Amino acid sequence: MVELYEQLDELTDRLERELETCRTSGCALARNEREYRTALRLAILEERRKGTPATVTGDLCRGREDIAALRCQRDCSEAIYRASQEAINVIKLRIRMVDAQITRVWNSGGVTQGGYL
Repeated sequence: MVELYEQLDELTDRLERELETCRTSGCALARNEREYRTALRLAILEERRKGTPATVTGDLCRGREDIAALRCQRDCSEAIYRASQEAINVIKLRIRMVDAQITRVWNSGGVTQGGYL
Protein backbone atom coordinates (compact mmCIF):
# COMPACT_ATOMS: atom_id res chain seq x y z
CA MET A 1 0.00 0.00 0.00
CA VAL A 2 2.89 2.33 0.78
CA GLU A 3 4.27 1.72 -2.70
CA LEU A 4 0.97 2.82 -4.20
CA TYR A 5 1.01 6.05 -2.22
CA GLU A 6 4.60 6.64 -3.32
CA GLN A 7 3.55 6.10 -6.93
CA LEU A 8 0.67 8.52 -6.45
CA ASP A 9 3.01 11.15 -4.99
CA GLU A 10 5.48 10.70 -7.85
CA LEU A 11 2.73 11.00 -10.45
CA THR A 12 1.35 14.10 -8.76
CA ASP A 13 4.81 15.69 -8.82
CA ARG A 14 5.21 14.80 -12.49
CA LEU A 15 1.80 16.30 -13.21
CA GLU A 16 2.76 19.56 -11.55
CA ARG A 17 6.02 19.71 -13.52
CA GLU A 18 4.21 18.98 -16.77
CA LEU A 19 1.62 21.65 -16.02
CA GLU A 20 4.46 24.16 -15.68
CA THR A 21 5.93 22.92 -18.98
CA CYS A 22 2.54 23.32 -20.62
CA ARG A 23 2.23 26.86 -19.29
CA THR A 24 5.66 27.93 -20.53
CA SER A 25 5.26 26.18 -23.88
CA GLY A 26 1.84 27.78 -24.30
CA CYS A 27 3.35 31.21 -23.74
CA ALA A 28 6.16 30.41 -26.19
CA LEU A 29 3.56 29.33 -28.74
CA ALA A 30 1.69 32.60 -28.32
CA ARG A 31 4.88 34.66 -28.73
CA ASN A 32 5.95 32.69 -31.81
CA GLU A 33 2.47 33.02 -33.31
CA ARG A 34 2.60 36.77 -32.77
CA GLU A 35 6.03 37.06 -34.41
CA TYR A 36 4.97 34.94 -37.39
CA ARG A 37 1.72 36.80 -38.00
CA THR A 38 3.35 40.21 -37.60
CA ALA A 39 6.12 39.35 -40.05
CA LEU A 40 3.62 37.85 -42.49
CA ARG A 41 1.47 40.98 -42.32
CA LEU A 42 4.44 43.21 -43.03
CA ALA A 43 5.55 41.00 -45.92
CA ILE A 44 2.06 41.07 -47.42
CA LEU A 45 1.92 44.86 -47.11
CA GLU A 46 5.32 45.09 -48.81
CA GLU A 47 4.13 42.92 -51.69
CA ARG A 48 0.95 44.95 -52.02
CA ARG A 49 3.00 48.16 -52.27
CA LYS A 50 4.97 46.52 -55.09
CA GLY A 51 1.70 45.84 -56.89
CA THR A 52 1.87 42.05 -56.61
CA PRO A 53 -1.53 40.51 -57.42
CA ALA A 54 -3.49 39.70 -54.27
CA THR A 55 -4.10 36.13 -55.39
CA VAL A 56 -0.41 35.20 -55.11
CA THR A 57 0.70 37.56 -52.35
CA GLY A 58 0.03 35.12 -49.50
CA ASP A 59 1.86 32.25 -51.17
CA LEU A 60 4.84 34.44 -52.08
CA CYS A 61 5.13 35.77 -48.55
CA ARG A 62 4.80 32.36 -46.89
CA GLY A 63 7.53 31.09 -49.18
CA ARG A 64 10.04 33.71 -48.06
CA GLU A 65 12.88 32.24 -46.02
CA ASP A 66 12.37 34.51 -43.01
CA ILE A 67 8.60 33.93 -42.89
CA ALA A 68 9.00 30.17 -43.37
CA ALA A 69 11.50 30.06 -40.50
CA LEU A 70 9.07 31.88 -38.22
CA ARG A 71 6.28 29.53 -39.22
CA CYS A 72 8.51 26.53 -38.52
CA GLN A 73 9.34 27.94 -35.09
CA ARG A 74 5.63 28.48 -34.45
CA ASP A 75 4.77 24.94 -35.57
CA CYS A 76 7.49 23.45 -33.35
CA SER A 77 6.15 25.40 -30.39
CA GLU A 78 2.68 24.12 -31.12
CA ALA A 79 3.94 20.52 -31.25
CA ILE A 80 5.64 20.90 -27.87
CA TYR A 81 2.51 22.47 -26.38
CA ARG A 82 0.25 19.70 -27.70
CA ALA A 83 2.66 16.99 -26.55
CA SER A 84 2.67 18.54 -23.09
CA GLN A 85 -1.13 18.53 -23.03
CA GLU A 86 -1.14 14.87 -24.01
CA ALA A 87 1.45 14.06 -21.33
CA ILE A 88 -0.82 15.72 -18.77
CA ASN A 89 -3.71 13.53 -19.89
CA VAL A 90 -1.58 10.38 -19.65
CA ILE A 91 -0.36 11.30 -16.16
CA LYS A 92 -3.92 12.02 -15.02
CA LEU A 93 -5.02 8.63 -16.34
CA ARG A 94 -2.20 6.92 -14.46
CA ILE A 95 -3.15 8.81 -11.29
CA ARG A 96 -6.74 7.57 -11.65
CA MET A 97 -5.47 4.01 -12.14
CA VAL A 98 -3.29 4.12 -9.02
CA ASP A 99 -6.09 5.76 -7.06
CA ALA A 100 -8.48 3.00 -8.14
CA GLN A 101 -5.94 0.41 -7.07
CA ILE A 102 -5.59 2.09 -3.68
CA THR A 103 -9.37 2.09 -3.34
CA ARG A 104 -9.55 -1.61 -4.18
CA VAL A 105 -6.93 -2.46 -1.56
CA TRP A 106 -8.62 -0.20 0.98
CA ASN A 107 -12.05 -1.70 0.36
CA SER A 108 -10.70 -5.23 0.60
CA GLY A 109 -9.96 -4.66 4.25
CA GLY A 110 -6.36 -3.69 3.73
CA VAL A 111 -5.19 -7.24 3.20
CA THR A 112 -2.04 -7.22 1.15
CA GLN A 113 0.71 -9.75 0.61
CA GLY A 114 1.17 -11.12 4.05
CA GLY A 115 -1.25 -9.43 6.39
CA TYR A 116 -2.94 -6.30 7.54
CA LEU A 117 -1.47 -2.84 7.42
